[in-house]
Amino acid sequence: MREDVSFQTSDNVTLRGWFYKPSEATNPLPCLVMAHGFSALKEMDLNTFAEYFVASIPITCLVYDNRGFGDSDTKDGQPRQEIIPAQQTSDYSDAITYAQSKSEVNKDKIGVWGSSYSGGHVLWVGAVDRRVKAVLSQAPCVDGWANFHRLIRPDFVAGLNQLFQDDRHSRAAGKPAAVIPVVDYDVHKPSALPTPDSFDFFTAWAGKSKWKNEVTAFREYMPAAHIHHISPTPLLMTVAENDVLTPTDLALEAYNRALEPKKLHILPGGHFEAYAGSNFERNVQVQTEFLKKHLCS
Repeated sequence: MREDVSFQTSDNVTLRGWFYKPSEATNPLPCLVMAHGFSALKEMDLNTFAEYFVASIPITCLVYDNRGFGDSDTKDGQPRQEIIPAQQTSDYSDAITYAQSKSEVNKDKIGVWGSSYSGGHVLWVGAVDRRVKAVLSQAPCVDGWANFHRLIRPDFVAGLNQLFQDDRHSRAAGKPAAVIPVVDYDVHKPSALPTPDSFDFFTAWAGKSKWKNEVTAFREYMPAAHIHHISPTPLLMTVAENDVLTPTDLALEAYNRALEPKKLHILPGGHFEAYAGSNFERNVQVQTEFLKKHLCS
């Protein structure tokens, strides 16, 4: 059901991942393109989603690591562990192109799935890439500016702003890129995702995957700026009712700006509870029904 694949981006970076298909498939099927969120890797539960979809409905899934993370390359001379939203959204479109090139895929039925940071990416891609016929956005980051100032302690902001400025000058001088931890147990130290549930989720994967607890210095962006332009492509937004990492109220406000057809699914619990346990079953069943109706009909 799963094969290792690789494909080239428009700027000649090799991205690597998995292609899932039903073992009994004979005709070209729809394809769901999937990538993970902030610093996360495909092994961190994306396989569970893809396996469920492929086992439940006639669909294929292309799952890949973002550039510079996990099994994917980065551009020569550029650092790994770097998150540049414009590159990651462009890579989604390149992944769509690759999926359309496969004989097992119906090129006219492509969906995009993202979670957390990439949950924001698919809002952008769904609005600007009209090849997308369904958008599934899970616990999305919708407003990077607001998210940054919700997560980062006010007394840390000035130091991080200085880090961003110094990093620009250091890179121009040929020095290595500055990095910060993704998570840190010490609340007195700055990190990219300074919430207890983030620390628990990521450190649980530290010893059993290629995940690294560092990212380069980054700035926020506004992935939901064009959410009202996704229509008439169907949108499913999954929101955790107690999300403190990508705050619930920000996601709901963005959803209200989206046009029909759209569906909102509110899950109990926090940001990471969409991936496991009873919440996973509740979550993936709704996503599967949405795909069945809008992409696999």
